[in-house]
Amino acid sequence: MNEITSTFYAYLSRLRWIKRWGLKRNVLDENVMEHSWEVSVIAHTLALIKNRYYDGNVDANAIAAAALYHDITEVITGDLPTPIKYHSPEINVAYKQIEKQAEIELLTLLPAELRADYQVLIQHDMIPEEHVQIIKAADKISAYLKCQAELKAGNREFEMASEQLVLTLGASDQPEVMFFMKAFVPSCGLTLDGLMKTY
Repeated sequence: MNEITSTFYAYLSRLRWIKRWGLKRNVLDENVMEHSWEVSVIAHTLALIKNRYYDGNVDANAIAAAALYHDITEVITGDLPTPIKYHSPEINVAYKQIEKQAEIELLTLLPAELRADYQVLIQHDMIPEEHVQIIKAADKISAYLKCQAELKAGNREFEMASEQLVLTLGASDQPEVMFFMKAFVPSCGLTLDGLMKTY
């Protein structure tokens, strides 16, 4: 076998340098790498809730893995803030095309034998729609938690984003989302001392 070299992981490791919420003043900086981990953990939990409480039959591990890579293209495109991404239909269509091209470019960085394995993680069109919906919900919950942390720190810059996310999550037809919001989210605002008193 010929020696294989790839820059795929080198690109991946640079996700830690891409800041999120670029158009807002942040008290607590958040990068794409840590956001991806949080979305993956939330998506995994949503999938398990769906299976255990609502007769779902989704692959929680596949969802968690795809969620880890859900923003991988930002290592090429950077993080385009939501208000810009959806500012106009033209911008939204153009950005989706850029994302698709970035997905293809990242896949080409991998050894040929691994590309099919990563295709179902990186190319959004290859991910089952039910998985996509859970990952999107997890992404919204992660954004909501970020807004709450900023508001708790006294940063009113996130007020409107928080209000919009409350409406979006409240209108969700995914029961696992409501379950997560009621069971897990309230304690996220506790201090360490507050958490320690809960057990």
